[in-house]
Amino acid sequence: MSLDKRKVKILKAIISSYIDNAEAVGSRTISKKYELGVSPATIRNEMSDLEEMGFLVQPHASAGRIPTDKAYRYYVDDLWKKVQDPSNTNLDQLRNIIEDKSNELDSVFKNSVRILSQFTKYTSFIVAPQLKQSVIKRIQLVPITDTKLLLLIILQSNIVKQVTFRMSSPIPFDQMDKISAALSEKLYGYKLEDVDSIKDSLIEQLYHVREHSNDSLMELLPYLMDQISKLEEINVYSDGITNILDLPEYNDVVKAREFISFVEDKSSIAKLLQFVGENDLAITIGHENQYEALRDCSLITATYKFNGKLIGKIGVIGPTRMDYSKVISTVKSMSEAMNEIINQNFDDENKE
Repeated sequence: MSLDKRKVKILKAIISSYIDNAEAVGSRTISKKYELGVSPATIRNEMSDLEEMGFLVQPHASAGRIPTDKAYRYYVDDLWKKVQDPSNTNLDQLRNIIEDKSNELDSVFKNSVRILSQFTKYTSFIVAPQLKQSVIKRIQLVPITDTKLLLLIILQSNIVKQVTFRMSSPIPFDQMDKISAALSEKLYGYKLEDVDSIKDSLIEQLYHVREHSNDSLMELLPYLMDQISKLEEINVYSDGITNILDLPEYNDVVKAREFISFVEDKSSIAKLLQFVGENDLAITIGHENQYEALRDCSLITATYKFNGKLIGKIGVIGPTRMDYSKVISTVKSMSEAMNEIINQNFDDENKE
């Protein structure tokens, strides 16, 4: 049995209807809503054939049909050919919104993931570049209170990481300036991945800035070095995690809780993205996902690059009946916008 043009039209109509309403689709609905030029009886026969071919399933004896993962895969593979190039309107709009706060790479990621979630209404995420290869430019300690400090670590390409922590006793302001200057001098040009191996020798060298009346540096320096060496860990930005609760597929509290628990786990997201590979645009549907919590979901991901080198991924997770045309176009446009912004604003070589 072949998937001829009429079957394709009926299948696409069913998928479109189910994406819009999340309700099993009957032949009369298709006949009334879509001008296919055939009778409801003919549509019923074609739907039976599509069910036999594995493209549709009937959840209940008296209900209409709903698309299977196989149907969505056929639909997406056909649709993908038409949305490979991002919409210029979407691209310009996204780029303008992101650039409004693009003075730091961290801001670009936070802004982008929020916009992606707002545009698609689904859960969005961005996996930031692993920082272990990043070079340290400057270290700055900033007092918040007498004992609470902010550690700013400025890396290449204007990446700024910050950590707040509390000391058991205060450190004088002028001593913090000395410590910041000494750290910046000693660590300038080092990669984050190298900090741990030189930590002990650097701590010993940096003790010369300690004033004899204040031993807080004995506590401070090892902590600072530990924080710096930890920055090479993977960082995942996410937004719209609870958007799933607005969808009828997730009225089941247990099912919703499993999904939220999965997407809140940064290591799970990182492993998920390793599974989908390094394609510029990738789509996994339903049971193509290796994790049980995502078996009723589709995942659309794209890469973003710096100087032509892949440095991270962005993506959207939603139900298998997601609006694929909109989400694919939006993810692709966001990827292109981030590529342009990162390469224009965070290339140290172009600034010097």
